[in-house]
Amino acid sequence: MAKAHKLPSGNWNCKAYSHSEPIYNPNGSPVILSNGKQKMQRIYESFTAPTKKEAEFLAAQFQLTKAEKLKQQADEQNKTSAEKKLDMTLYEAISIYIESRKLLGRSPTTIQEYECTQKYGFQDIMDMKLSDLDEEILQEAINMESQRMSCGRNKRKPIGSKRLKNEWGLVAATLHKFHKALVYSVELPEVPDRVPDLLSAEELLPAVKGTEIELAVLLAAWLSFSMSEVRGLTKSKSISGDYIRIVEVVVDVHGRPVTKEIAKNKYRNRTHRIPPYIKQLIDTVPGDVLVPFNGRQLYHKWIKFLDKHHFHHMTFHDLRHLNASVMAWLQIPDKYAQERGGWKSDKVMKKVYTQTFPQARIEVDNTIDNFFDGIVDPGSETFNYEKYNAWRLLFDKKDTKENRRAFLEWMQHEMQHEN
Repeated sequence: MAKAHKLPSGNWNCKAYSHSEPIYNPNGSPVILSNGKQKMQRIYESFTAPTKKEAEFLAAQFQLTKAEKLKQQADEQNKTSAEKKLDMTLYEAISIYIESRKLLGRSPTTIQEYECTQKYGFQDIMDMKLSDLDEEILQEAINMESQRMSCGRNKRKPIGSKRLKNEWGLVAATLHKFHKALVYSVELPEVPDRVPDLLSAEELLPAVKGTEIELAVLLAAWLSFSMSEVRGLTKSKSISGDYIRIVEVVVDVHGRPVTKEIAKNKYRNRTHRIPPYIKQLIDTVPGDVLVPFNGRQLYHKWIKFLDKHHFHHMTFHDLRHLNASVMAWLQIPDKYAQERGGWKSDKVMKKVYTQTFPQARIEVDNTIDNFFDGIVDPGSETFNYEKYNAWRLLFDKKDTKENRRAFLEWMQHEMQHEN
């Protein structure tokens, strides 16, 4: 609180701080302090009264009025800002929301999905102001959107309930950010569980053998890699000796390939032993990229292959489902199956709570590799990892290409001995 002092006249004077003003040199340039900031001069209001208490009261009253005015101005500014937000259209608000997600480093494919929703989804309310939206309008918009024809491959069918749920997720997030006062409760169509109609490994693998997409299909069906993971595999980064690792993925954004690191799910950043049959295919690839096709090319080659062999259509991603089904049929323990597939949610596989044991993981790899080896190369002796590891232990051998060949020769010798 400001203190008053007595004047020669006998009255009392009290000064109250009002504001600060910048100080300039005679030439008009600002006076800069050593800390780099401009020097400011404090301005005071002066109050004179016959008594000390009266002078100090007038100064205190000024400061109180000033504080109330500043608060009122701030409230007005905040109110104006809120009103401006509600004056935006849903389309404008989504644009701002998308830009904010870009700054947070959201995936390029996520941003692409947002932009696709903004362009094609909920067009009945995109040009409406946020202030005009209410529960009834939003529910009607959802009902209308559920009837919208797809702009994708199934142009004769309405968009799926999963697609609608994803689109609504963007709208709901935007409303939560810019119109928190809006209270609503809406219903979305139930998303049905998808049960893919899978080809069996016995049907698929012999048919794909020798084709240009054989390696891609085996990487998905045998090692449980997704299309983006398959496209991101390179000899220089992904392969180390007899092991292959997911270090990056390639996705298409607006028709162009974009390489990104695994970020959303750390479990997808996994390592597998390379089965010898797949290693042979990799060795024949001329360049660094194992599968040198873009997403559209790989999709069309996959569909063309299915049509050629009169197979019913299944997505390339369904090959991961095939892999999971094979592991279930082989009774692979859940924690190893989840580790190989890179699944995080216990809705797909039970969550990995304990670290897998190296020897047990080798046995799992052996079981799966022996199964697929017996399909892709039925005319030759299946490479028996269990016997191979026992042979290595017996003769104190390391796991090398030369020793694998030596093991096969030893096996042939033993078979001839038995005959």
